[in-house]
Amino acid sequence: MMTTSYVMLVDDEVPFVETMTKRLDRRGLKIISASGGEEALKKLKENDTVDVIILDVKMPGMDGIETLQEIKKIYPLKEVIMLTGHATVETAIEGMKLGAFDYLMKPCDIDVLVAKVDEAAKKKKSHDAKIEQARIDKLVLRRGYD
Repeated sequence: MMTTSYVMLVDDEVPFVETMTKRLDRRGLKIISASGGEEALKKLKENDTVDVIILDVKMPGMDGIETLQEIKKIYPLKEVIMLTGHATVETAIEGMKLGAFDYLMKPCDIDVLVAKVDEAAKKKKSHDAKIEQARIDKLVLRRGYD
C-alpha cells in the first residue's frame, strides 16, 4: 500500500460526490470535494496536498475541459482523471490531449477508479521526487563552486 493520496473530487451532482467520498475514504484516500470548476480552483489554491483530481466533464458554468485547462496551466504536475456519464470519443481525446491522466465512464467500477488514482498519484509523486532531487543536485553543485 502506498502513502495516503489526497484526492479532489469535482462534480456538480451532490449525491454522487457524497457516495464517492464515502467509498473512496473507506479505501484510505483523503477526499476534498468541490461542486464545480471555480470552487475546485479556489480549493486547490488553498490546499497544496492534492495529488489527483477526479473531474466531471459535464458541469454548469466552467465545464470539465475548461477546468482541466486551468488546472494544467496553474498546476502542471497535478494528475487529473476525467469522469463522465456523457462521454464522447471527441471529449475523451480532447481531455487526453490537454493532459488528463485518464478518462473513465460513469458509473465506473470503484476498484478501477482507485487503481487509476493510485497510478496517477504514483506518477505525480515520482515527478515531485525528481524535481526535489534536481533542486538538491543544483544546491550541491553550487556549493562545490563556492
